[in-house]
Amino acid sequence: MRSLNLAILLTSLLIFGCGAPGNTNNTYDPATERGAKNPPSTPPPASPPPVITEVPRPQKIVDLSASRGEQDMAQPVLKIVEPAANAALTSSTVRVKLELTGDLKGYKPGMNEETHTGNHIHVILDNQPYEAYYNLDQPFELRNVMDGPHTLRVFPSRPWHESFKNAGAFQKISFTVKNGGANPDQPATANGQPVSNPSSEGKDVLPSNSGPVDLAKPLLTYSRPKGEYKDADADAIMIDFWLSDAKLTGDGGTFRVRYSVDGGDAHFIDKWAPIWITGWPAGKHNIKLDLIDKSGEPVDNGGYNSTTREITITK
Repeated sequence: MRSLNLAILLTSLLIFGCGAPGNTNNTYDPATERGAKNPPSTPPPASPPPVITEVPRPQKIVDLSASRGEQDMAQPVLKIVEPAANAALTSSTVRVKLELTGDLKGYKPGMNEETHTGNHIHVILDNQPYEAYYNLDQPFELRNVMDGPHTLRVFPSRPWHESFKNAGAFQKISFTVKNGGANPDQPATANGQPVSNPSSEGKDVLPSNSGPVDLAKPLLTYSRPKGEYKDADADAIMIDFWLSDAKLTGDGGTFRVRYSVDGGDAHFIDKWAPIWITGWPAGKHNIKLDLIDKSGEPVDNGGYNSTTREITITK
């Protein structure tokens, strides 16, 4: 009887000491056991950047331009009447007053009430997305402008937001606000609408400040793409910008404009003209423009020469 009990005891020790058949690891790891039952979740792989392709000017833009007669060959000249250059303002409300002259050939800002498009002026506070100014006879105010230095940039545009690039079309000034009483928790607004409406830009707009910008140095002003593109308007999207105090290599200069989509491959623009690119999947996308010098390095000017915008493609 004693021998039988001893045999049972030895058998039990062998079973519990060796573990389950096929298990060569005699150490019990609670973490491993939990991991086996609930393996850690892994984030889905990031979507690759879209494969974008440059295409000719869309036919609908060609037709629209032709239907407008001579005005697309205009040489509009802008002047910033208010605020004055280097003005020191004591109010967070900044009135913008512009004067339009030049060889206009019928060009005049104004909105078509049926299509909600038309000639307009792009007004840019600091490096925020532009606001469209359609009627120069109506007041235009920048409100809740923070204390500190600011820049104002303006240039005329066609209904599809392609800028005029003749001499005198683009104007830029600096001004300062002191003790203006702006609310630091709210963005600046244009005529009561957020400077660039967050709903159209896809993200919150932060309080605006100019940074250490030197208006006498090369300056890249981002214009398009901007906002939301739907259906056929998303087939080919325009990249357009204003370039001051610099020439691109294709125009006899030493600079290039580099662009990328969603952090993808770098592409270069060597002539100052709008381009159209296609290959956009639905969703949100980031477009980055950089001004590059002859050594291939970004040209810094208060951070304005490297600008990223978010757009939304709806299909």
